[in-house]
Amino acid sequence: MISQGPLFIACLVFLMGIVIVVHELGHYFAGRWFNVAVESFAVGFGKPMVEVRDKRGTRWRLNWIPLGGFVAFVDKQSAEDAVDDEHAPKGLPFDDVGPLKKIVISLAGPFANFVLAAFIFALSIGVHGVAVQTVTVATTLPDMPAARAGLLVGDHIVAINGKTINNTSDVTVAVLLSPNKPLEMLVARQGNEQVVFVTPVEIVRENEFGQVVPQSTIGIGMARSQTGERQRFGPIESAVAGVQQTGVAIDRTVTMLGSIVTGNMSFHTLSGPVGVGDVSRRIVNTVMDNPQVPLFDRLEHLFWVLLSLCAAISVGVGFFNLLPLPVLDGGRVVFHAYEALIGSKMPSQIEAMALRVGVLVLVAMVIVITWGDILETGVFGRGSS
Repeated sequence: MISQGPLFIACLVFLMGIVIVVHELGHYFAGRWFNVAVESFAVGFGKPMVEVRDKRGTRWRLNWIPLGGFVAFVDKQSAEDAVDDEHAPKGLPFDDVGPLKKIVISLAGPFANFVLAAFIFALSIGVHGVAVQTVTVATTLPDMPAARAGLLVGDHIVAINGKTINNTSDVTVAVLLSPNKPLEMLVARQGNEQVVFVTPVEIVRENEFGQVVPQSTIGIGMARSQTGERQRFGPIESAVAGVQQTGVAIDRTVTMLGSIVTGNMSFHTLSGPVGVGDVSRRIVNTVMDNPQVPLFDRLEHLFWVLLSLCAAISVGVGFFNLLPLPVLDGGRVVFHAYEALIGSKMPSQIEAMALRVGVLVLVAMVIVITWGDILETGVFGRGSS
């Protein structure tokens, strides 16, 4: 029997590590495309466990702390200091690259995250297909939005806001992303179709992973058809579907952030590394605590579930880095765009002040998100294990 503790740690390292490493590889390859000198590319943090230097002078490091990674481009001062060093990285200092190229390098990290997500979605769709099911209202809770709006047990949910419903996940996502916003639900009832308007409400409740979090709900239980088929795709169709699914995930992220900014959705909806770790822990426990299923089948199921979670995290990391905070890629794009428009770099005093403010905003966000994640883990009795 495989111990769940080490397995959980391995899953967490896999989830966070691959997403961050792919992000940094995006920056690296874009920099190489423009002949920028790269001092080092590191997987993990801390002191190097293994290190090799390639023919361009780049140090490839595997560090002891196995979370994340980074790419370090050579700046102008470092290049001048190492002018006589035959082992110095080859290429241009990052400072000497034009602003438009810098923008491309900055955007390459988030773009790589979106490519990773599209690849994972395409792989999953190609292997498993897409479930097509009939979704039926199985239960309604009294004095909740669905019951007040007139949804009845036995109603088939055909579409929400004009989008066809193919499985229960489509309904769940539509409800989660629309707290306090009316949903136009097309339902089939006794052979006739009719429209019902339901407005989800946000309450603190248990999510699909067992965490107790603020989530919107309409107060129904759903049943799916037992004869639901799976739509199968070829390689090209799977690739296209993977890109489309990534676009849908980005759109959902934008919608969620918009709801948070407008106050319709709790800020604690966002999750950080602690939340990701807690979700992966719960997934490992749920999948592995099923002894009647053969071990290989459990591990295979765990792999695909975590891979799907990895795609979602990759979209989140990519989008988050596009925010115009100076310490993120989006903030660097703003600085480089200023340089491209004005013809000179932003004054160092203004850039330094913006960086300080950006760090404070980012630290505040991390504290709030992490505190919410800690509450959801159940450490203080709020969540459940």
